[in-house]
Amino acid sequence: MSDMNILNKCMLCPRKCGADRLSGEKGFCRAGAEIKIARADLHMWEEPPISGSKGSGTVFFSGCNLQCCFCQNHEISAEGKGFELTAKELADTFLMLQDKGAHNINLVTAAPYVPQIIEALDIAGDRLNIPIVYNSGGYESLETLEMLRGKVDIFLPDLKYYSDKLSADYSGANDYFGRATRALIKMHELVGQPEFDENSIMKRGVIVRHLVLPGCRHDSAKIVGWLADNFAPQELLISLMSQYTPMYKAKDIKALSRRTSTFEYEYVCRLVENCGFDGFFQQRSSAEDKYVPEFFDKKYY
Repeated sequence: MSDMNILNKCMLCPRKCGADRLSGEKGFCRAGAEIKIARADLHMWEEPPISGSKGSGTVFFSGCNLQCCFCQNHEISAEGKGFELTAKELADTFLMLQDKGAHNINLVTAAPYVPQIIEALDIAGDRLNIPIVYNSGGYESLETLEMLRGKVDIFLPDLKYYSDKLSADYSGANDYFGRATRALIKMHELVGQPEFDENSIMKRGVIVRHLVLPGCRHDSAKIVGWLADNFAPQELLISLMSQYTPMYKAKDIKALSRRTSTFEYEYVCRLVENCGFDGFFQQRSSAEDKYVPEFFDKKYY
């Protein structure tokens, strides 16, 4: 069982804001003491070994320790949409998704709620027997990741930026690359290299996601280079995303007010292929806002 007292001076993420969440204070991520989610359902739009044929049992948590100006999920990451659950209700939600046929339980932007999630997983216990996916923006504390040892089977982190200036300008985190790369190394230590079942559904491992942003292909190239220098091709998978669409505040930022070009995306794809990594490339048609799920402010299931 997780110790909830950690929330009285919250240090769960690299911002270490020290918010007393148990007394009603909220930190940078906008999370309080209660679990808050905005959606729990089967999700078909993750990578093939995550969504498979039946879907990933995805739980979207409210709040975020990054404030990306182009966030597709800004309704929940920045604007606080969602509804509260107890740890017991979250455990029941996990079991409900498993009963619906989910290949896994997919925890999206869960860092502010790690202690409560551990409590919910403990409540579910052996009744929950599908992999747990930690789906993250990559800006993680090593101490919080260590809390997930033996609880999480698959890590699905972003590696968004190499440049500290880009991460400061676009996500409000000028230490992003250093934090995210150390976190990625820790994630790999916790779960090892990719493993799959007989239906090619992932059981363990790490998939690193990178979204190619307009005008940032050289930054993307540095990220691919870092991955090649620090991991052997068989140690992780890379998911290279082309889905960038100007949304939220990005519509008003000139450099981000267009879609990523085919040239930019294919340039980075070639670099990934040349480094020998396996992974996933997106269809250009995925860059549409229709793929953003509906979020709720009242429990609907």
